[in-house]
Amino acid sequence: MKKTKLLVDNPFDFELLGFVAPLKDYKMAWVINNCLDINLIRSKDFELQFMDDTALVISQYMIEKDHGYLQLLKNRSLNENGSIRYLIPELRMMDYFLLLQDLTFELDINTYIERLSKSHYIQNVVKLDVNKIKSKENLLTY
Repeated sequence: MKKTKLLVDNPFDFELLGFVAPLKDYKMAWVINNCLDINLIRSKDFELQFMDDTALVISQYMIEKDHGYLQLLKNRSLNENGSIRYLIPELRMMDYFLLLQDLTFELDINTYIERLSKSHYIQNVVKLDVNKIKSKENLLTY
């Protein structure tokens, strides 16, 4: 039987920051809120279903803006059987990701990096190129 593949080109119209910060998710959201003077709010956990019938449940915090959003995603999830799964497996060293979408192009990501780097809770902040991430489709949570 002949197989047909559906190719979908998803828009990745957001900036991505990666964090190394061994903190609980609510503490990380609090640190980001204080550093950037924003108000990330916990939203429903994101559940990603895989083909092998396993699921990945990721905590997320969001703030909706008029022309975009900010979203904090935890990279690591503990399954019901006790195994660890990653939202982006090739970036296991990252604890969190901050997705920044600003359709008005007023957002200065370098200012965000500078302000977040001053926090003693965050060990490292890295701007990531979404197009170079192999499992970037996992970041499409909307």
